[in-house]
Amino acid sequence: MAKTQRIAVGAVAYDPKVVTIWEMINDFFRARGIPSDYVLFSNYEAQVEALLSRSIDIAWNTNLAYVRVHRRSGGRCKVLAMRDTDVEFTSILIAGTNTGITSIWDLRGKRLAFGSRDSGQAAILPEYFLGINGIDVQKDVRLTRFDLDVGKHGDTGTSEVAVLEAVTKGEADAGAVGDTYWARTLAAGGVDRNKVKPFWTSSPYCHCNFSVLEERYGNGLAFAQHENLIVVDSGSLYRVRLGIMGKPLP
Repeated sequence: MAKTQRIAVGAVAYDPKVVTIWEMINDFFRARGIPSDYVLFSNYEAQVEALLSRSIDIAWNTNLAYVRVHRRSGGRCKVLAMRDTDVEFTSILIAGTNTGITSIWDLRGKRLAFGSRDSGQAAILPEYFLGINGIDVQKDVRLTRFDLDVGKHGDTGTSEVAVLEAVTKGEADAGAVGDTYWARTLAAGGVDRNKVKPFWTSSPYCHCNFSVLEERYGNGLAFAQHENLIVVDSGSLYRVRLGIMGKPLP
């Protein structure tokens, strides 16, 4: 029997827990005879370059990183797998309770806070959705960006923390955060509901995925030979189907 090719998977080290997660993934596949290893990057731009140069076989990408791979490869890439939690991601707009903001049309002339400019959930997608609804954030609002941990595409959540803090303190009238950050912060008691309220939720979109160049898909790639892929996230195992493809990003 031919020896199974070693799989190199790229991931961005946005938090120390990333090492633990990928060690668990390695253990899982090695126990099943699939040689694999992970390569950590400090930012998604470097990871995209590594995937395009074939230095790695698979990349755990954000939606922004995947779009960049898709464009740079002329569309010759695929989503190998995706967690169910990443298929229907949403962005939430929050506002100060005393601002009088109840809809996106109330944002005109207001102070709007965005997260890092490379954060899909706290900047890119909110700007897109506001735009298709007639709100130009470059002209219609007074925009503040919290460009924190740029290169990690919002993974650290620090810019969303800054957005919530600005709205809570009245330094911004409204702000954009991701639904997972909002739910997690609510559950932890980190939202002062007397000062901050959610008033709009975006349409669902896709977030992170395992990206692979088309030439590698099915070409001796061990992951593609298995019906299911087990992904580790925050110490839990999630089973997701191979080949899941979400809605295209704008």
